[in-house]
Order: sequence, then structure tokens, then C-alpha cells
Amino acid sequence: MSNISSVSEFLLLAFADTRELQLLHFALFLGIYLAALLGNGLILSAVACHHRLHTPMYFFLLNLALLDLGCISTTLPKAMANALWDTRAISYQGCAAQVLFFVFFFGSEFFLLTVMAYDRYVAICQPLHYGSLLGSRACGQMAAAAWGSGFLNAVLHTANTFSLPFCQGNAVDQFFCEIAQILKLSCSDAYLREVGALVFSFSLAFGCFVFIVLSYVQIFRAVLQMPSEQGRHKAFSTCLPHLAMVSLFLSTSTFAYLKPASISSPSLDLVVSLLYSVVPPALNPLIYSMRNQELKVAVRKLFLYVLLKHQC
Repeated sequence: MSNISSVSEFLLLAFADTRELQLLHFALFLGIYLAALLGNGLILSAVACHHRLHTPMYFFLLNLALLDLGCISTTLPKAMANALWDTRAISYQGCAAQVLFFVFFFGSEFFLLTVMAYDRYVAICQPLHYGSLLGSRACGQMAAAAWGSGFLNAVLHTANTFSLPFCQGNAVDQFFCEIAQILKLSCSDAYLREVGALVFSFSLAFGCFVFIVLSYVQIFRAVLQMPSEQGRHKAFSTCLPHLAMVSLFLSTSTFAYLKPASISSPSLDLVVSLLYSVVPPALNPLIYSMRNQELKVAVRKLFLYVLLKHQC
């Protein structure tokens, strides 16, 4: 047990061994990070500044953009710094903070996507009750519940994980502090407590998934019964981006945690972790703006306003 107290830092997985590839990875991650900042920042600014977007759907989209920014900012800057300065180290406190914030933002995002499915269900299946069921107070409460649930979930997992003794070294086989990889360093049967917490979280996530699926079954049934082709097109244009985000979020995270052990390898784990932790926050703004004319108009007006203000 003498090694337990000596764990003052962890060593993250390096993307490359040669200096040239490290700098290439830094440039690639910097481009992805700046694209995520720009895309989500534009959504935040457009929704906040454009009065026509002050609706429940865009209020939840604003919250999603905030969570995406938080999620990608938790992992990528440290990975970029390590690649730039040719180091792998992260402090014990820094690793705990990374776990806390990543699980917080990641969990809150899934809860929020569930709330957004409910928003689309009410808008399409119960349009006459939309104003009463999704008023400003109800929207605020649902968003707060998503953020609060994510935070409580993160505190539970962080406290369980970092209360364990570590005596299997300090090398984490991941580019950020991931709970599954940290548990491998534990030398105590107490890790089963965190495994139990993970099972509980996955059960909760599965319940949210079932709710989303049932919501969209009702949505598609209602849309296909619409007599107007224009009405069907408008309904699909508001639902498909959310469905695409849910699919991207679930497919990458599910494969990351449920892939067969027989195909698992450090390089594959690294690629998969990038897919679920980096790709969704970077692609969500693009996915949501592709078919959303109101958002496109708001972003164009925002660009024109900034351009004219700069010229003046």
C-alpha cells in the first residue's frame, strides 16, 4: 500500500511519439476546438440577440451549446497543451476536476436531449397545449433539472472514483481522465462501488433513451398524418436535427463503453473516445443549422450587424 500516497499525478496517453506528429495533432485539435467555439458561440449569440428565437426550442438549444462548449473545453485544451509541450502529466486534482466536469457536462447534455425530445413531442403532437406545458417557467425548471441531475451524477462518480486507493501505477490509457481507465489503476475491491454507480447511471440513461424513442414514435405518427406537405416538411425540419444529434451522441458513447473486449486496443480506444467526447460538440452546431432557416437568418443578421459595426 506504499504506492497509494505517491500518486500525486497521472500520465495521460500520448497521441504520438515523434515531435512532428505531436505538433500536427496540436494543430488539428486547435482547428477542431476553434470550430466548436465558433459554431456554438454563434448559436449562443444568435439565440440571445434575435428576439424571434426566444422560444422553448431555441432556449434548450442555447443550453445545449453551453454544455457542448463545456464538454469540449474540459478535455481538448489539456490534450493540446500536452501535445504542444511534449508532456503527459496531469495533477491528481486536475484529473479529478476533469472527471467531475466531463461527467457533469456529458450527463447534463443527455438529460437535456431528453427534454428537447419532450419539447418536440408537445410542439407536434399537442400544439394547442404547447404554451401552457412549455411556458418560460416550465422551460427554466426543466433546464435546471437537466443541469442539476448532471451535476449530482458527476459528484457521485467523482467521489466514488477518487476515494479508491491507486497502486497499479499512474498511467491512464486515455487522452483525458476517463473513469473506466482510472478504475484499472485501483487495487481495492471498493471499485465495485463505482461500477454499481455506473450501472445505475447507464440504467437512467437507458430510461431516457426509451423516452426519446417513444416520443419520436408518436412524433412521426403525427407528422405522417398531416394533410399538408408544407406542414410535414416544417415538422421534419425541426425534428431531424435533434434526432441526428441524439443518434450521434448515443452511437459514439455506446460504442465507446459497450464495444467487445476482443477488438479493444489503446489506439481504437483513443479514436472512439475522440468520437464521443470531441466530435458531437463540434458537429452539433452544423447539424442544427443545416435545415433550420430561422437560425440561418439570425446568424446572417448577426454577421451583417458585426460587419457594419466594424465598418462604422
